[in-house]
Amino acid sequence: MASPVAGPRVVSLVPSLTEAVAATAPGLVVGATDWCTHPPDLAAARIGGTKNPDTEAIAALRPDLVIANEEENREPDLEALRAAGLEVLVTEVRDLDQAFAELERVLVDACGLPRPRWLDEAREAWEHVAPPAEPVAAVVPVWRRPWMVLGRDTFAGDLLHRLGVRNVYAEHAERYPRVPLDELRAAGADLVVLPDEPYRFTADDGPEAFPRLPAALVDGRLLTWYGPSLAAAPGALSGALRAACR
Repeated sequence: MASPVAGPRVVSLVPSLTEAVAATAPGLVVGATDWCTHPPDLAAARIGGTKNPDTEAIAALRPDLVIANEEENREPDLEALRAAGLEVLVTEVRDLDQAFAELERVLVDACGLPRPRWLDEAREAWEHVAPPAEPVAAVVPVWRRPWMVLGRDTFAGDLLHRLGVRNVYAEHAERYPRVPLDELRAAGADLVVLPDEPYRFTADDGPEAFPRLPAALVDGRLLTWYGPSLAAAPGALSGALRAACR
């Protein structure tokens, strides 16, 4: 565990960035959402969800910096925080390279912290990824009732692409399209990838909808979070994909 480091008082509205800041400088995060589950021992005030934060409670914490994300947080909430006189840093993460750049912007530029070792370890882990010669076509549901899948321009889709997965909906007009199950089954995929978040797909909830496809059950945090988990993600995700395709 890193030693406490002086820095700004931070409220984070993004689970990935909460973990990134707390792992780098314990004690900086004074407020976090109910969805900020890592690190498990985080001692910070809970200020609601990513889509419905308690802006008055955030202002009462007197943070020096509020960290947000253009996809996970709503602009009206961010405007309310700015109107309260708070500095709000909004990140955008659509692929791995952008994730690394935004992590450095948050940790080094905004928080004034030394570049953490785990960030270099994560970069190195992904630089050594060797995807299979033949990519496997897959559908990647992220929700059911209704069914929603990864579409274009997503962080998780970029990670899977680097691991040799060709998302059959990667060229869809929407980033998270709703697609009827019969269309998903007929999409020409050779694999279904089922993460356990945001919808918690399990061995008993998800694979049965695709009886003709092998199912790769993957850790959703490793697939969708950008932070310290990025160092372990390529190995663990590759292992789950290989096991499903045997």
